[in-house]
Amino acid sequence: MSHRELAREYYDAVDDGRVDDLLALFADDVTYERPGQSSIDGKDDLAAFYREDRALEGEHEIHHVVVGGDRVAVRGTFSGEQAGEPVEFGFADFHFVEDGTIAERHTYTDRDTV
Repeated sequence: MSHRELAREYYDAVDDGRVDDLLALFADDVTYERPGQSSIDGKDDLAAFYREDRALEGEHEIHHVVVGGDRVAVRGTFSGEQAGEPVEFGFADFHFVEDGTIAERHTYTDRDTV
């Protein structure tokens, strides 16, 4: 799977609620950072986040995917609910791919917490 396809598959799996498929895209020692939250370190913590703690539900609309070497930059819009309240916001995500999996993910939004 190309880096572009890997990134797109991540958003499809999140939006479809396919947690096992989503987790398969990440390295065991993944680092995942997002605004207003502690860093997620390791696939076990990532699994707990997606299965128990994620407050967002909805869909990502991808506007741009840019690949440069082992880095993938994604810009888009998220629409849905956060903790039961309607939300829509722009995001920029940066993925570092290593050995065919996402080893790091950094999310930036115009919201204080996601």
